[in-house]
Amino acid sequence: MTKFLKMDSSDHLPVVPSLPNIPKWKSNRMKVPHLGRRNISVSNLPSPLVYLRKPPKPLRLFWNKIRRSSLLLTIYLVVYIGYLSVGALVLSYIETPSEINSRIIFRKMIQEFKERNPSISEDDLEQLIVNVVLAGARGVPVTRNATGDSNWNFGQAFFFAGTVVTTIGYGHVTPSTEAGKMFTMIYGIVGIPMTLIFFTSLVDRLMVPTTALLHYLARRLRRHNHFRVQCIHLTISFLTLLGFFFCLPAAIFNYLEDGWGYLDSLYYCFISLTTVGLGDYIPGDSPYQQYRSLYKILTTSELWFKVLKKKTSHY
Repeated sequence: MTKFLKMDSSDHLPVVPSLPNIPKWKSNRMKVPHLGRRNISVSNLPSPLVYLRKPPKPLRLFWNKIRRSSLLLTIYLVVYIGYLSVGALVLSYIETPSEINSRIIFRKMIQEFKERNPSISEDDLEQLIVNVVLAGARGVPVTRNATGDSNWNFGQAFFFAGTVVTTIGYGHVTPSTEAGKMFTMIYGIVGIPMTLIFFTSLVDRLMVPTTALLHYLARRLRRHNHFRVQCIHLTISFLTLLGFFFCLPAAIFNYLEDGWGYLDSLYYCFISLTTVGLGDYIPGDSPYQQYRSLYKILTTSELWFKVLKKKTSHY
């Protein structure tokens, strides 16, 4: 201890030895170990007060996240409304002239009928037209050469049940009695979940050949990257969907349905596959269709395959 402290006899206080001479650095930079080769300036080091700050509160973080998601939702909503507005403007521009022309033609036909039959009053003719339109909306044919088959025979009812459980709902034939409406609601509540379960089970089995095709392409095209293999697989799947569920059924409906062009048949296939179900084109709905009940059952099976393919494409 005497080597480091010297006791002064006058005040008996310890004498602190002088510190060794510290060399003056030519700059204020110093090397910090274990931080790589870069020199970090001492003046640029963060203040110790930074580490004493409180972290942001969870409520503030939640509010910032909600604010950001709300902004993105607002932007998406504006874009979506704009998309709907553009569609409305385009359809209005395309379809309005045709509607005006159709109105002129039908008014001219009514006027010619009045001139040929002056004994019929205008009110009676108007009431007759309303009744005919209502009958057509319910799927009841009123023409003289129409077949006498009921719209609720087994084939037609089977087709209607298929449109209910697959949520297509063309709306061309609907129940008119209270008991029929009540049964349709109960039938849909039970049938729609059953259809979804059935489609899910079938999709799991249909994914086996799709996955096998992907593995086959990956083995055969090992020199290519995985993204290119997936693009080839997607192209093959898309062409298969386009051929077997659009082009081929459209050709069949074009051959079987009177008055349907190929574009009309392709339009019907798209409306059915997407489960939109506008109801303007219905296969087998013509009263002159031969074997109408059997044709309706086969058409229902085709609808099921289309909806099943739509569910498969989601995986």
